[in-house]
Amino acid sequence: MHHLRTTVARLGPLAAAQTAQIAPQSQLLALEGGTRTFQPVRSLSATVAAEPFLNGTSSNYVEEMYYAWLEDPRNVHKSWDIFFRNANAGAPPGAAYQSPPPLSRPSDGTTGARALVGAQPNVEKLVKDHLAVQSLIRAYQVRGHHIAKLDPLGISCVDFDDAPCTVGLYGLTEGDLDKVFRLPASTFIGGNDSALPLREIIRRLEMAYCQHIGVEFMFINDLEQCQWIRQKFETPGIMQFSLEEKRTLLGRMIRSTRFEEFLQRKWSSEKRFGLEGCESLIPALKTIIDRSSQCGVESVILGMPHRGRLNVLANVIRKDLDQIFCQFDSKLEAADEGSGDVKYHLGMYHRRMNRVSDRYITLSLMANPSHLEAVDPVVQGKTKAEQFYSGDTEGKRVMSILLHGDAAFAGQGIVYETFHLSDLPSYTTHGTIHVVVNNQIGFTTDPRMARSSPYPTDVARVVNAPIFHVNADDPEAVMFVCNVAAEWRNTFHKDVVVDLVSYRRNGHNEMDEPMFTQPLMYKQIKKQKGVLQKFVEKLVAEGVVTTQHYKGEVARYDKICEDAFAHSKDEKILHIKHWLDSPWPGFFTLDGQPKTMSCPSTGIREDELCHIGNVAASVPVEDFMIHGGLSRILKGRTHMVSQRVCDWALGEYMAFGSLLKEGIHVRLSGQDVERGTFSHRHHVLHDQNVDKRICIPMNSISPDQAPYTVCNSSLSEYGVLGFELGFAMASPNALVLWEAQFGDFHNTAQCIIDQFISSGQAKWVRQNGIVLLLPHGMEGMGPEHSSARPERFLQMCNDDPDVFPVSLFTGDFAVHQLYDCNWIVANCSTPANYFHVLRRQILLPFRKPLIVFTPKSLLRHPEAKSSFDDMLPGTHFQRLIPDEGPVAVGPQNVKRVVFCAGKIYYDLIRERKSRGLEDAVAVVRIEQLSPFPFDLVKAEADRYQNADLVWCQEEHKNQGYYDYVKPRLRTTMNRTRPIWYAGREPAAAPATGNKHTHLTELQRLLDAAFDLDTSPRKL
Repeated sequence: MHHLRTTVARLGPLAAAQTAQIAPQSQLLALEGGTRTFQPVRSLSATVAAEPFLNGTSSNYVEEMYYAWLEDPRNVHKSWDIFFRNANAGAPPGAAYQSPPPLSRPSDGTTGARALVGAQPNVEKLVKDHLAVQSLIRAYQVRGHHIAKLDPLGISCVDFDDAPCTVGLYGLTEGDLDKVFRLPASTFIGGNDSALPLREIIRRLEMAYCQHIGVEFMFINDLEQCQWIRQKFETPGIMQFSLEEKRTLLGRMIRSTRFEEFLQRKWSSEKRFGLEGCESLIPALKTIIDRSSQCGVESVILGMPHRGRLNVLANVIRKDLDQIFCQFDSKLEAADEGSGDVKYHLGMYHRRMNRVSDRYITLSLMANPSHLEAVDPVVQGKTKAEQFYSGDTEGKRVMSILLHGDAAFAGQGIVYETFHLSDLPSYTTHGTIHVVVNNQIGFTTDPRMARSSPYPTDVARVVNAPIFHVNADDPEAVMFVCNVAAEWRNTFHKDVVVDLVSYRRNGHNEMDEPMFTQPLMYKQIKKQKGVLQKFVEKLVAEGVVTTQHYKGEVARYDKICEDAFAHSKDEKILHIKHWLDSPWPGFFTLDGQPKTMSCPSTGIREDELCHIGNVAASVPVEDFMIHGGLSRILKGRTHMVSQRVCDWALGEYMAFGSLLKEGIHVRLSGQDVERGTFSHRHHVLHDQNVDKRICIPMNSISPDQAPYTVCNSSLSEYGVLGFELGFAMASPNALVLWEAQFGDFHNTAQCIIDQFISSGQAKWVRQNGIVLLLPHGMEGMGPEHSSARPERFLQMCNDDPDVFPVSLFTGDFAVHQLYDCNWIVANCSTPANYFHVLRRQILLPFRKPLIVFTPKSLLRHPEAKSSFDDMLPGTHFQRLIPDEGPVAVGPQNVKRVVFCAGKIYYDLIRERKSRGLEDAVAVVRIEQLSPFPFDLVKAEADRYQNADLVWCQEEHKNQGYYDYVKPRLRTTMNRTRPIWYAGREPAAAPATGNKHTHLTELQRLLDAAFDLDTSPRKL
């Protein structure tokens, strides 16, 4: 009785709570009966009222009997079975009851149904006891993890507020412990037995849900998935391993533990963010990979923070140990360009044979900055790309594994953003296995200060991902859970979380002192026996291995480490290229030779332009009803093609379409990109009469074209930009673009921009050709819809403002400049130049990120159109567009040259015309801001020797391009000519929200640019 009372008390007040979760009870019995569907007896109350033998019987009692019969006819007396069968079969009122032959005559002379009614109290208790047992089983399934022995330290601070209760909550007594109860179909604890004593039921539930594994899954609203998990954990004896499996597990634990101990002996004063306290992570990952490989997976992309990364590189990815050990040599010289990165940030790509499945598998560990979870969407994007290029539409051959720390998993919003992408059609990777290294601490912060939820993994519940908590000091439990996780992902292609509840034996790093802030925790940790030692003692006691065998395995691995250490001393040069996580074989060479530093013309034939333009104006699906307003837009495109001109949207269409025709995949992603935020793009057409019927004309350009992917994203910048960055990593032969709804919205993705895009090549020698489209322009729309913050991108450019670089290069100056820069920043003022810069991304012999400040009002500006002549073969992207108007005829008479970028050009030429200064003022557009076109700017300045030089921008002086162009213009002029500024005054906000103020500011800067009698402010 004490055991039963303890069990119920530990589980808490569950009877009402569990009934509430599954109410009404009739639905529970019908649902969990498996084969029986709840169909109420028609007019049950009328049927009952018409039966004479039921006079005086409560309707509640009859309903209880009916529900018990629905669960299993054997739960009720034979007479009730006959009654309910007849009633269900449609027997008329008064004819449903048939008296079965009595087995014995009651002493009081009653017979048949009267005897049954007389026995009502005993039958009612039987039904209630079965319902109580079923509620108890469900309580274990829902909340058994609350009392599981998950914490190796035994000091878990997780508090579930389980209030004490009595056995009376379920109506069970000590005498019920040895009673046999039928088991519902919602449990597998019986194995081959359909009924068990209550004492054995409780024991089996305790073994399934309350030992070293805690399972959270009952929030999943899919019966098949819940039953699958129940079977995996409840089936008696299911967690059994062969002797060979246990020995393999021991070998992996030895490697994981001794690797950390070796590093500690050799480099005791170096940071390495070791795995001590969670050494079972290595066999966990290897188990997942083994089982996934057996299920057909050929490629696994991993992302993880720095804790345990060196161990994962060594013992999971199988990086050569000497390559890892040489990283600790402070005298190691860098052979590659760029800054490089610390050893626990680097990635790796390796294809090897998996000995468990006897199949080759490719493992890629992505390089990651210290921004812990920032790599999550990048991994997902790369996984999606590999699935796309290999035709793996169900994720059966390519998968991802993400490792997390407990504090970061709970605390960083990018985790939720990444989960949120997991089931979206254009972003799903068909299931990710998440492994949380749960240290139960974040640097020096206790969990109670770091999260508001009981578990760090609660964020995963938003996508109904099952969560398997496991005591990391039980390697066999870890191995079992990881096998289940891999099988879950292979079966349902949904996310799953493995929470390795462990501890951190050292501080945040090996130099840190954790006793300052967690004295009691670390007193316990110092007493804690290592997991390898405990596991060995268990296996020796079971006779699986001998002590001599264990010592021999340890000595063998130690010798491997020592030999690698000796060999690592021969390494004098660090080759970062050995640490690439996304190699592009064959891309950088042509016929075995390095590609030349040149770029062919980015123009195309006129017939191609016309064909693509006509497709852009068509609806290539029969009986497809489009919106009337869209019909006018498509007719406008037809008219432009006939006039041999294009606007911004059509220029983009021609760039995309021509690349698709050449076999280049194009992927455009972001918020509302299918239509375009400004209703200009319309790449996806919607049938006005048929729901979800769409048409993408871009995919009808050529029979053998590459596919075009255009997809509206979730309202996430951080997650989606990271995803697209990862997608672009997978292959250089694709144009991958992310468009912000408004340019300034990129600021919530700043981490991806700072840590991966601007510096990725310098740190990890990893090129990337991703394109960011950022709508930008001062149009009186307020401070949150005006500026894409060009100053931030330009400040991170690596070109030297004080060096005129022309003499540094031979050959194609522009291409050499691009090769040396970390990214390209452009603000195109014509559709043709936008067309060229997009095509140049693919035709260059290398890849660099491209930042384009795209327009808003110019999308429909009558002057912002380009002739087909500017897009024909022989044409190129123009880094600078000179003034070819009247000023070009008599440059010696020009009084002022105004340099500008972007939309302000159209304001300037309108103002110049209104003032009649078309012969006196030249307006020159700098289209590529970085790398800065020193050579072309100098040519323009030299062309107008007698003119003042002015930089004009519509942005405020402390924003936009001013701080970037100022020193570069000075260097171009060799500081021999003054350069003046015309623009808005410094301000804290990017733009005004008042239309009148906006126009006043605009007129003021135009006055400064064109008042030839007053010099603007000097740069």
